[in-house]
Formats: sequence, structure tokens, C-alpha cells
Amino acid sequence: MTKVLLHTPDGVRDIYGKECSDRIIVTEKIHNKMKLFGYEDMDTPTFEFFDVFAEEINATDAKELYKFFDKEGNTLVLRPDFTPSVARCASKSMLDNGNPVRVAYQGKSFLNVSNLQGKLKENYNIGVELFNDDSVYADAEMIALLIESLKSTGLNDFQVSIGDADYYKGICEDAGIDDETEALIREQIVQKNYFAAESIMAERSIPEKYKDLLVKVSEFIGSDEALNNAEKEVTNQRSLSAIKRLKRLYQVLKEYDCNQYVSFDLGMLSKFNYYTGVIFSAYTYGVGDAIAKGGRYDSLLGKYGKESPAIGFVIILDDLMSALYRQNLDIEHEQAPLLLEFDESTFEAQLSKAAELRKQGQKVALAYKKG
Repeated sequence: MTKVLLHTPDGVRDIYGKECSDRIIVTEKIHNKMKLFGYEDMDTPTFEFFDVFAEEINATDAKELYKFFDKEGNTLVLRPDFTPSVARCASKSMLDNGNPVRVAYQGKSFLNVSNLQGKLKENYNIGVELFNDDSVYADAEMIALLIESLKSTGLNDFQVSIGDADYYKGICEDAGIDDETEALIREQIVQKNYFAAESIMAERSIPEKYKDLLVKVSEFIGSDEALNNAEKEVTNQRSLSAIKRLKRLYQVLKEYDCNQYVSFDLGMLSKFNYYTGVIFSAYTYGVGDAIAKGGRYDSLLGKYGKESPAIGFVIILDDLMSALYRQNLDIEHEQAPLLLEFDESTFEAQLSKAAELRKQGQKVALAYKKG
């Protein structure tokens, strides 16, 4: 029993000492950058009704939710993702006048992933959402803010990969692929399992030219030249509009002077159903997955009764901290407290000295020294 009480369950961990203080400092640097861009803080519940997330998560991923019941029999879940929670909250009263709304949030998300995946089941996130702005300038602001946020932590060797869900969805519409089949294909492409994606398309009798093209989207990777290559492969208006917007986005990012951090990947998709346009992820070496993810989700808020365009991103702090440590970057550490020892005879004097130093902003720890 003692062993059980001393250890945490698989997928969660204790964070303490320098690692904990480092993460707080890094989080605050990111938060300060978000505030400079005009984002205001929001806090949503750790658990929500299951229906808040149900429609946006496929059946396979729904099994990874931590579910439980309240006394009334309602199904509740620990939040697996902040975006639906923030969208639900914003829909209540923040979007009525039609003006752009900028919110920032931070906290933990929970997914009961398989132990074999080697991923944490509890992750600390910090992110932003921008509502009531469907412009390419909002897309650019979001990506520029992500880049500035990562740079503020000391990270410089990273890349933000940008795609557009509408490019892929336009091909699916042109091919006459139904929503169920599209979701199955997308799930395999997200996992880079192109053989499985091809098998599904063969079973569903998808025309050969579309089978080849849906797999080929993964090849449109790199500089803005990749957009020209992707544009040549399609004729449907939805996909062409996606390419046109990405080209304009690249021009606006040049104005932010951050285009050196971006590349394009038309094969980038998400397992979440709510993304409708530009999607992006940030990568660096030292970790095996994206350290940040984001995108546009113009259709999600209508589910909560308030139609509004929206875009946002989230930074996964656990992965970011791993990258900072593994790259041996110079992280700002918390200053150690001044230690003042005392005994029975010196306690009053040392307490007075500690109080004065604390007023000046000095961290002081008193240590009783037995005689």
C-alpha cells in the first residue's frame, strides 16, 4: 500500500523544485506576450458536460475521455481540449456586439491515451482564441503571436508548419466523398498511415484520380513554392480559395517579419472535426510531437447558439519545457532565497531583518538552528 501511495498513476507526474519554478517563469513569459497583443484572461471549468465535446471527437478518440457522472446522471468529462470549452463560454455573452474578442487561457487538459504511446495523460496548456474576425489578418496575428510567444521563452530553432483544411475538404467534396468516409480517411492521414487511407478509398470505390490526389497532398510541403504545386493539382473552388488565402497569409506574415519561421504542409490535418480553414503546428527538435497546435474553426460556435468566426492556438507546456531542456538553452531560473539562520537568542533580530528584506522584494527563508 505504501508503494501505491508514493507513486502516481501512469501518464501523470509530480513537478517540483527547479523544474516547477522554471515552468512557471516560462509560462509567465508567454502569458505576458499574449497580454501585449491585447488578449484578456479567461478560466473555464476543469470538467464539462460530455456533449460539449461529443460532436467534435470521433468514436475512437471518445474512448480516451475521462468520463464520470454527477448525481443527476449527466455524463461529465475532464476537458480533453480547451477550444470547445472556451467557445462555449464566449458564446454566452462575449460576442453580441460583433467586435473582435481576444481571450487567453491556461490550465490542464486530460486524455486517457494508451500507455504504449508514451504520452502524458495530463498536460498543462496555455493558449489564445480570437473571435468575430474572419480575415487573413486574424490568421496572421495568431501565427505571429505563436512565434513571438515561443521566442520569448528562449526557443529560436523551431518551425511553424501551415496547412488549410479546406484544401483537403474541397478535394473530398469534388470526389463526392460522404462525411463518414471523409472522417475515416482523415483519421488515417493524420496518423500518416497512407496505406490504410488508400484501402478505405478502395473499399468505398473512390475514383482513382482522387485516391492519388488525397494521398499526394502529403507531398506539398516546404516553402511557398509548395502552394504553387498544390494549386496546379486541383480545379474545385474550395481548394483553390484555400491556396489563395495561404498565399495572402504568407504576404502578411512577411509584414510581421516572421516568415522565416513558417513553412507549408497541405497534408496537415487534424483529428478534431471543427477546423474549417488554416491550421498550423509548431515543431522543434528534442520532442517527438508538435509543441503547439492551432487553426480556424468558423463553424464551432454555432453549436452553442452564436455564429462567429474564430481562430486560436494552444502551446503544450510539458513538451515545450522538454525541448528547452534537451536543447540546453539558457533558461531564466528563479533566484534562490537568502537563508538566515537563528537560534533562541537571535530569533527576534533575524525576524526583523527578514521582514525588512522581504519589503525590498528579497526572498528570505528563516532556518532554526538548534543549540
